[in-house]
Amino acid sequence: MNVQIFIPCFVDQLYPQVGFSMVKVLEKTGCTVSYNPSQTCCGQPAFNAGFWGEAKEVCTKFINDFSGSDYVVAPSASCVGFVRNYYMKLFENAPETALAKKLGERIFEFSEFMIHILKVDDIGASFPGKATYHDSCAGLRECKIKNEPRQLLSKVKGLELVEMNDVETCCGFGGTFAVKFEPISIAMGDQKVNNASDTGAEYLISTDVSCLMHIDGCNKHKGAGLKTKHIAEILAEGLTNS
Repeated sequence: MNVQIFIPCFVDQLYPQVGFSMVKVLEKTGCTVSYNPSQTCCGQPAFNAGFWGEAKEVCTKFINDFSGSDYVVAPSASCVGFVRNYYMKLFENAPETALAKKLGERIFEFSEFMIHILKVDDIGASFPGKATYHDSCAGLRECKIKNEPRQLLSKVKGLELVEMNDVETCCGFGGTFAVKFEPISIAMGDQKVNNASDTGAEYLISTDVSCLMHIDGCNKHKGAGLKTKHIAEILAEGLTNS
């Protein structure tokens, strides 16, 4: 299966290992992965800040960059949720309407692509340790992802997965929310760290590096000792692409 990958801004600039891990897993399942080096942002930051005109320019480029009929896979429920749920609003009654609709139907967050399209939940990954999983707001509410990452993690050899209290509560990042409402954002992040730490887990795993970045910042400030990991990094552990 041919797959195009979208590497979001956070991954590209701060967590490139997440992208490499995703490619490693996809290739292990037999996918032929392609990357368009001209790709940029999906347009979400500008859209959320109210700059719809500027966002439309970026989103138009995104549509053109991912033209064709291949599936598009990204290690970010936030970006995927934005393309699926808001491109049609942004391009309502525009020449790009049909293309935006088709792109929304073939773009997938990594874990849901593994489960629903590839129909694979065990690729032979091995990661010894105790972990808890954080549901990102975008994954849970915009992409409707809940069981998919847990199903994948349950098949990782040596990994013990435990649930934290209030697992569906926001971590407090929320993009510009963390800037505009810093005290509230930090308090929410601290609560998430407390709930994760109470499980006795060594690792906190999620589908979105934006959440992981925020939680890790609160974690380090508190000296809680948690280690944050993207699900693609966990699934890539112990694999050999042969």
